[in-house]
Formats: sequence, structure tokens, C-alpha cells
Amino acid sequence: MRCPNCGHLEDKVVDSRSTKEGAAIRRRRECLSCGHRFTTYEYVERTSALVVKKDGRRQNYDRDRLLAGILQACHKRPVTREDIDALADRVEARIFAPAREEIPSQEIGEAVMEELEQLDHVAYVRFASVYRSFRNVSQFMDELRGLLERDAEGGREGE
Repeated sequence: MRCPNCGHLEDKVVDSRSTKEGAAIRRRRECLSCGHRFTTYEYVERTSALVVKKDGRRQNYDRDRLLAGILQACHKRPVTREDIDALADRVEARIFAPAREEIPSQEIGEAVMEELEQLDHVAYVRFASVYRSFRNVSQFMDELRGLLERDAEGGREGE
């Protein structure tokens, strides 16, 4: 593994543990050249599923794209990186549960929105505004009203 600090190719594993309910291995490494410590994750590589976009185009599923959208929605919110990784893990478990070669992008977006609604309301609304392509303030307000109604029904207070 190349050191992110100096680029040296030799390191030693300082700690290794199973994470994400056994779906990954987290390794703490130390560069043998500069002593910099860094973390790597080892995942089982999923078969390359295709995401079917709204316009019918198909592209390979990319976890980094999923994380980028979630990170953008959670920007400057009290949400940890661990929360975001766990959310992405739950979304992936849900969309990959039935083994299949194609996944509609709408299914991914809806799964992210459901998870974000539980995690952080502001992040949920941010994601929903982009995902649902709000064209005006009334669409935005309709989404907020729906969120407030669901909170009232569930006995939760707004965040």
C-alpha cells in the first residue's frame, strides 16, 4: 500500500479488525519510511451492477458517487463519517439484497432519502431538493410539510 504522506510502498499493519458487521476489515498501517499512520479498508468486491438512470442510460455502480451525494447533503451537519459510512452500508445492503445486475437509480435515491430522514432532517431536505429537482419554493415547502407531518405522526420533534 502506498503511503499517502510520502508515497513509500512499504508499510506494516499495526492493527486489524472486522468492521461493518463483518463486511469489511479495517487496517491501521504505519509507513516504514516516514512513520505516518493511515487507515485502509478491505471490502468484498461486488459484481459490477449497473445503475439504470432516469433517461435509460446505464453506468457501473460506484460507492464513491453514493458517498459523495450523502456527504454533500450532510455538509456542516452534526453527522459523523461513521454515520455516513453506516448509512451507505445500509443502502447497499438494501439495494443489493436481491442479487441482480441492474438497479434503478430511483431505488437508490429513495433508499438514501429514507435513511437520511432518520439521521438528520436538514440533510434529508438537502438531498431531496437535489434528488427530486425542486423547481420552486412551493415544492420545497410541500416536502417540508410532509416531513413535519411524518414527525407529528411518529411523535418526533423536528431537528
